[in-house]
Amino acid sequence: MSRAVRSKNSIALFPQRFQPRHHVLFTLNSTSRCSILAVNVRVPVEVESGMDWKQLLAYVTGSVNQELLLRNDYLVTENRMFRQQIQGRLRLSDSDRKTLAAIGKKLGKQALEEVATIAKPDTILVWHRKLVAQKVDGSQQRKPPGCLKIDKDLEALVVRLARENRTWGYDRIVGALRHLGYTISDQTVGNILKRHEIPPALARKNTTTWSEFIRTHIDVLVATDVFTAEVGTPCGLVTYYVLFFIHLASRRVHVAGITSHPDARWMVQIARNVTMVDWVFLTPGQYLIHDRDGKFCPAFQQTIDMAGLTRMVLPPKSPDLNAYAERWVRSVKEECLARLILFGKRALRHALSEFEAHYHQERPHQGKGNVVLMPSPP
Repeated sequence: MSRAVRSKNSIALFPQRFQPRHHVLFTLNSTSRCSILAVNVRVPVEVESGMDWKQLLAYVTGSVNQELLLRNDYLVTENRMFRQQIQGRLRLSDSDRKTLAAIGKKLGKQALEEVATIAKPDTILVWHRKLVAQKVDGSQQRKPPGCLKIDKDLEALVVRLARENRTWGYDRIVGALRHLGYTISDQTVGNILKRHEIPPALARKNTTTWSEFIRTHIDVLVATDVFTAEVGTPCGLVTYYVLFFIHLASRRVHVAGITSHPDARWMVQIARNVTMVDWVFLTPGQYLIHDRDGKFCPAFQQTIDMAGLTRMVLPPKSPDLNAYAERWVRSVKEECLARLILFGKRALRHALSEFEAHYHQERPHQGKGNVVLMPSPP
């Protein structure tokens, strides 16, 4: 700057040979292959004293801050070393990807190839494109085309009519709904049944569900089962087996026998007792539901068949199919046996007989409209 001209009214920043427009090149750390920055400097021959200080500062800072670039070069090299020591894949959150995508877009692909170590430049740019796409995504505000949706209550009513009336077709359901004040087409009924995986009427006619079978034949259905009870004796706790029968329509229960050794001879004797003409609990033409317990031996089954009853053997591991009997077992255990400490077989028999009378004559039944089954006379 020895040749710079200083005066009261003007200041020359560069020599005369740099006063016209020239391209000044600064090469930074060629070993690490940093970018070569080209700075265009245009300095007037003479600067007036009234020049703004901001313009003067811009001319002075035309040279690149080499110290800042060296810091960036050091940080890039350090990050690359750290990345080489990390084993496995880095886990980035959505906010981290958004931050890297925003900065990477400003740098550009060429600069990212030199500094990016966490992900490839193309990946970072893809994150940016997805970020932009999310800002202009209007799929949440779109309304689906087509007809209006069917009300949930109406759809539930259509499903109920189809399941409770297996012979009804689409037109029959439409007619039933019209009497109830609903206007719906047969095609809509078909679409609703398809969504709930209910077959058409022609396929439903040839199949019968268990609940429908129970509801149709409930007057002639009798269920039986065996449950256990622990009773105290002088020799310790003894397990007693209780065999009972329940008529599904009337909910009438009969405790047929109590024993600690339910062998085949005992089971056959119980079968003879409940099928006697004078007993009038199991009559010919009824259906007897029982599971595959080994206590229902072939001799017991033969005795039931000879009495004119039809046995219905349940599939293995299906207690829900014998729900009426299972529910009575729960009632007698929760309301009676679980509240007593029994000593001896006579105490167990007395407790069961008292609960049986209470069950028939005093206890309201929710499944029968909260009424007493066989109320005793006043």
